[in-house]
Amino acid sequence: MEGFEVAGRRFRTEADYRAALRDQAKIEEIKTQINMEQPGEVITLYAEMEAGKYRFETAVGNDFDDEIYELAQDYKRQGYDCNSKLPTGKKNFLRGRRKADGQTKTASDKKAGGTGIGEQKRTSKKKSRDAERKELSLDAYDKNMQKEILYELKKREKRRRLTVVICSVIAVACFGYFGVYYYFSDRTQVNYENLAQLKGSTALASGTSTGVTIHYTEEEEIELKVLEEYQTLYSKNRSLIGWLKIDDTNIDYPVMQTSNNEYYLDHNYSQEYDKNGSLFLDKDCDVVHRSTNLIIYGHHMKSGKMFGNLNRYSSEDYCKQHSTIQFDTIYEKGTYEVMYVFRSRIYNEDEVVFKYYQFLDAASEKEFNSNMQEMAELSLYDTGVTAVYGDELLTLSTCDSSEETAGLLG
Repeated sequence: MEGFEVAGRRFRTEADYRAALRDQAKIEEIKTQINMEQPGEVITLYAEMEAGKYRFETAVGNDFDDEIYELAQDYKRQGYDCNSKLPTGKKNFLRGRRKADGQTKTASDKKAGGTGIGEQKRTSKKKSRDAERKELSLDAYDKNMQKEILYELKKREKRRRLTVVICSVIAVACFGYFGVYYYFSDRTQVNYENLAQLKGSTALASGTSTGVTIHYTEEEEIELKVLEEYQTLYSKNRSLIGWLKIDDTNIDYPVMQTSNNEYYLDHNYSQEYDKNGSLFLDKDCDVVHRSTNLIIYGHHMKSGKMFGNLNRYSSEDYCKQHSTIQFDTIYEKGTYEVMYVFRSRIYNEDEVVFKYYQFLDAASEKEFNSNMQEMAELSLYDTGVTAVYGDELLTLSTCDSSEETAGLLG
C-alpha cells in the first residue's frame, strides 16, 4: 500500500505506518511530560534517550531524536546542565528587552518607504567601518611593522592552502571509500543473483560425484548425497553447507561453513575479497549429527545486503508478515517458524550471563528449557511460538551496532 503519511513522512506499508503512529503517540506523551523551554528537562530527556529509555521504530522517532539532540546541545553551549531551570517569565522578559533596545520603522515610515531610526544607525555604522578600512593601509605602518604584517599574511595563506589540500585529500578518500563500498555492494548483488539462478541447475555437476563421505572417527563413516538443486553450487565451492531464504526480503543467500569463523567475514562465495562477506554457519555446528541449534552469522550492511534488514523484525507486524524461514542444508530441506526476536551483546569470558551464541547443543531437557526461558526473557515480543526438547532450532545473528547483536531464533 502507498499513501500513508505521519509527521511529514510517507510510508509504503501499513505495518510501517502503524509503527510511525506508535512513535508519534510516544512523542506526544513525552512532550506532555517535558517543558521544551526548560534546559534542564531537555538535557535530562536527551540523556534518557541516549540510555535507551525511549526506543523508536521509524524515521518519525529518529526526527524527534535529532530535534532533542540539537536542542540539548544548544542549551549546553549556553552553559546549562541537567539541573538548570529558567525562572518563569524569563523568556518573555528577554524578548521585551530586545524590543526596547532597538527601534523599528514607524507606520508613517513604512507608508512613505523611508527608513526608521534603527536602520539609519546601522547604515551609519556600516559607512564608518568602510571608511576605517579604507584609511587603514600598509603605508600607515613603519617598515618593521609592515614586514611583520606581510609575514603573518603569508603564514595565513600557507595555512589556508594546507587546509584546502587536506580537505581535498579527505574528500577524495571519502569518495573513494564510498566508491569501493558501492562497487562491492553492486558486485555482490550481481554475484548472488547469478548464484540464485544456478540453484537447481545440474549443468556443472554432470560427471562429478554428488556423494559426500564424512569421517567422524575411525569407526564411523557416513555417506551422504547432496540435494540435486545444490549439486552445481557445491561443485564450485565445497564450503557450501546450505541456502537461507526469507520470502519477500532480500535474504536469499548461500550459507558457507569452514573450520574457523573468520574467513567468510570478508570473502564471498567465489572466495574473493568482499567487504560484505558471506552468511556462514558457526564452525562448531553440525548439520549431520544435528546440533540442537544452528547459528548463522551475517554482516549488518547499511546497504541492506546480508543481514542488513534483519532489524526490521523489531516490529511485531513485520514479523507476522515474515514469520517463516527456509534453511536447506545441502543434504535436506528445512522450514522454521520465528520464535524469539532479541538483542544482546558479546560478553567477556568471565561474565556469568546467558550467551546465546554459545547455545549449540542441549545435553538434557532441563538445559534446553533453561535456554528457551533465557531467550523468551530477551525477546522483544511474544510470537506465540514455543519449542520442546528434541526440536531443531535455527538462530540468525548479526551486529546491530558497535556493541549490540541482534538475534532471531526459529
